[in-house]
Amino acid sequence: MPRRGASPPVLFIMGLIENIFGPAAEWIKGYISEWGYIGIIVTMAIESSNVPIPSEIILPTAGYLVYEGRFTMWGAVLAAATGNLIGSIANYALGFYGGRPLLEKYGKYIFIKMHELEAADRYFNKYGQVTVFFSRNLPLLRTFISLPAGISRMNFLWFCVLTFFGSMPWSAMLMWMGFKYGENLEEFKKYWDILDYAVIAAILLLIIYWWFKVRKTNAKQRANGG
Repeated sequence: MPRRGASPPVLFIMGLIENIFGPAAEWIKGYISEWGYIGIIVTMAIESSNVPIPSEIILPTAGYLVYEGRFTMWGAVLAAATGNLIGSIANYALGFYGGRPLLEKYGKYIFIKMHELEAADRYFNKYGQVTVFFSRNLPLLRTFISLPAGISRMNFLWFCVLTFFGSMPWSAMLMWMGFKYGENLEEFKKYWDILDYAVIAAILLLIIYWWFKVRKTNAKQRANGG
């Protein structure tokens, strides 16, 4: 049995990350292992400035290294929050000094997706500045919310405080998952073959879904004389 009552969903999610993002996770693990807390800060700063390095890989990997004794949990969480703040300040500055017109014109060159920026805009306008705190725990909004905060010229010190402390729950949760994964790795290895089949099945289902969607779109175009 897994030690300390590890949750099967947690192990399953971590197994998916291992199977799908294995090479990226290995690179991040090597980088963080070599550079220590600075490595966590740097990778999280990059992730928080819209570069597509998912925190869903960085943080569980750091949590696994906590299990191996490379870091303390609180030290790793504080490093992640610091990196998140640095990357978020970069986004805040883009919004503050460039404004929405600059982001709309050049955003695609720095990994800013306009539909995600628009979602962050709506969320920020609806719920106000406290959104900066809570959105740090929402996968799609957590990086983009800094842009409307900068565009609206939110108080910078308040922005930094909400960003730093708001990113802690997200960081702690994903690191805990990585820690539990390391704790139960030997037990979980028994199920890796099953997980491989599950990943293959999921990819095939996505391909089939895409194929039917394309056929449906083409049929509509033909029906409309397109």
